[in-house]
Amino acid sequence: MRKRIICLILCILLVLASIAGLCLSVMAAEGSDEEAGTATSCTFVVPPVFVPGEGKNIYVNKSYPMESSIIRCSSYYNGKDIVYTNREKKEREAAGITEEISEPEKLTKQIYQETMAAAYNSEYGEDVGFEVVSFENITLDGFPGFKISSTYKAADEEKIYQTVYMIISKYRVFTITFQRAEDDDCEVYFEECASTIHVH
Repeated sequence: MRKRIICLILCILLVLASIAGLCLSVMAAEGSDEEAGTATSCTFVVPPVFVPGEGKNIYVNKSYPMESSIIRCSSYYNGKDIVYTNREKKEREAAGITEEISEPEKLTKQIYQETMAAAYNSEYGEDVGFEVVSFENITLDGFPGFKISSTYKAADEEKIYQTVYMIISKYRVFTITFQRAEDDDCEVYFEECASTIHVH
């Protein structure tokens, strides 16, 4: 079961990347017309009880598999800061590559709930009761974002608790995911780690 949790979170990160794409020119505060600033990296301090896992940018509890808690970070880059020459623009037009004109959708609790529930239900092949417990607008180092806490439970498995920090920059969205099973005792470590998140 614990190995399945790690495989599942890697799969779900693809869904989070698509959600991140919705956020790129979005401000967390309702009604704000300002653009997000530009950032190139996001850092945080990994608690000493976590060690690098098998996947990229994934950290597992050093007592794994007895403790299945995971910290995972990822970033989504939209590439819109690339400046093309006139020749490159013509080549892109000739190849049928066009820039998106429509504004990306604003991420809401409902969009996140529906997208993630569908992804988890598909992965498990059953309704796992994915539920967004809280959905907060946050600001970190001047950058807008979201803190989203959720739970789900597959049949014959422990309840899973997940907290996602999504920080929005003009060209990048950084996502830090904290996930634990119901019997994992690591909330203090997650809180300590979250307090060290910085965007640069």
